Amino acid sequence: MTGTGRGIRTVEDVLELLDGLFAPGADRWTEGGADWWDGFYADRDRPVPFFVPKPDENLAAYAERGLLKGGGRALDLGCGPARNALYLASLGYRVDAVDLSATAIGWAEERARRDGVENIRFTCGNAFAPGTVEGPYDLVYDSGCLHHLPPHRRVSYLALLDRVLAPGGLFALTAFAAGEGGMGSERPDADFYREGTLEGGLAYTDTALRALFADLTPLETRRMRDEPADSPHFGESFLWTALFRRP
Repeated sequence: MTGTGRGIRTVEDVLELLDGLFAPGADRWTEGGADWWDGFYADRDRPVPFFVPKPDENLAAYAERGLLKGGGRALDLGCGPARNALYLASLGYRVDAVDLSATAIGWAEERARRDGVENIRFTCGNAFAPGTVEGPYDLVYDSGCLHHLPPHRRVSYLALLDRVLAPGGLFALTAFAAGEGGMGSERPDADFYREGTLEGGLAYTDTALRALFADLTPLETRRMRDEPADSPHFGESFLWTALFRRP
């Protein structure tokens, strides 16, 4: 019998096979999901909380506490319209901002030009694909990327951190919080492969995040603080925030 497709030889082959178990319209994490994100960012007037040109409140809190040392390199994963990338650039970081969506990157570049910011390099592409980003980075920041990845792509995520985060570097993220008032699905990982969808994203607990990033030193995990409309920062308590340091 021919055409049996016995081509799996590497971990990446296995990951791509698992990608294919999801319905095509469920993809939010490979180049195939770029069209969905382009549609998401096409209407800038939609009442999406994080479309506002404000940095995350936890990121600002880290800076106020002296944890962020401007002048180094920072990577913004899934940068969207660059609200956090612009803030990091204002602290003196040289920022690589990456997103799957060309529409988001176009919006981000407009914001950077408007503000006269030149120390951001924007890239439209998959940050987890080889060659898209090159470390080392003193800070890797993820505001809402991890919770859109299927369970098996956590392998790619950890591999990226291992490859690009500098020794002593900081890794920070926000992700859907499990529990009362949270967003995202709390179903077991295996269920997503049976259903072929991520149901809008995966919710995480404090314990799950600490276990996932067990090779890093946890500095803080907490709920994001709700911020009023007139705040200079973005904050919604349906998100966890976490900060880690690489040994």
